[in-house]
Amino acid sequence: MSTKLPQTTKCLVVQESKEKPKQYDAALIERPLPVPQPGQVVVKIAAAGFNHKDVWVRQGLYPGIAPGAVFGGDGAGTVIASGTPEDPLLNTCVFLTPTRGWERDPQGPESRFGILGGGAFPALGTFAEYVVVERDQVVATPAHLDDVHAAAWPVGGVTAWRAVAVNAQVQRGQNVLITGIGGGVALLALQICVAMGANVYVTSGSAEKLSRALVLGAKGGANYKDKDWPAQIGAQLKRSAPGAMLDAIIDSAGGDIMGQTGKILKLGGRVVCYGMTASPVIPLTMRQVLANQQLIGSTMGSHKDLRDATAFLAEHRIVPVVSHVLSGLAAADEGFALIAQGAQFGKVVIRIAPAPAKL
Repeated sequence: MSTKLPQTTKCLVVQESKEKPKQYDAALIERPLPVPQPGQVVVKIAAAGFNHKDVWVRQGLYPGIAPGAVFGGDGAGTVIASGTPEDPLLNTCVFLTPTRGWERDPQGPESRFGILGGGAFPALGTFAEYVVVERDQVVATPAHLDDVHAAAWPVGGVTAWRAVAVNAQVQRGQNVLITGIGGGVALLALQICVAMGANVYVTSGSAEKLSRALVLGAKGGANYKDKDWPAQIGAQLKRSAPGAMLDAIIDSAGGDIMGQTGKILKLGGRVVCYGMTASPVIPLTMRQVLANQQLIGSTMGSHKDLRDATAFLAEHRIVPVVSHVLSGLAAADEGFALIAQGAQFGKVVIRIAPAPAKL
């Protein structure tokens, strides 16, 4: 174990708001850094990524909020110390696995499931200078990624992989629609589908985001504010090949997605929903039943899913899209505001450690 191990760490913690009942503030504090025990390592966090969960915690809209808990589910950095002598992880770049309780079962968690950041379980968050974590709960960062882009990967990456590869079962040559392009999960789903060789179409409420998705490999798209957006996607499909239809839809909005897309989704097509930002209800009618169309709920995945996704990321040298890079934990309020506004294209990341000096 390193003799230069810091005794304290600055971190951003959940604090009850004095001005807004049942809501929370983010307070920057300094607290003791535990000495790693056997089986644990100390990671110097270089960058941490924001997720919508962090905003929901501040709004009091997430279960299990624990005052004093550290914010953040995404974090990447370097192993600087270990409770295991001569640990081969020392000095390696890693990111933290963002969940606990789901190791490899393909259906769901084997035990109590928890996500890092803001809660009592697990009692760990990434918005900190240093964290002590179980050594089997870190994953080696792919060589083509720096810490900022690695911090943009874990939560969004495992969620996108679960939706695309496990639940939608996307294959080369298939036609896939991804709704709400611009968020971290949707963009990673786009990048994964493109790397798989699928034909991807997208929706967004922003013409600029649609244009940027085309640069990333989307074949086409439509503005979901247009009432006829499904017909627009259908026309683009027919231009690509006569009679072409969607094989799968990766959806983040909920609402009447199945009714809207029923005429452009093939028989037996899959609608995989990982969020419900527009409506908490998705109607399933007899029309979809008779068409054998499937509605599948999808969440974050297992540690196996994350490792499979990371291997795919490394093989195809996918670089997660980063929208904003903030400097230091003191800039966290700007990150919370950016996520709440929803105008970002990609992940919002805080660079906690100074950027490496350029040679």
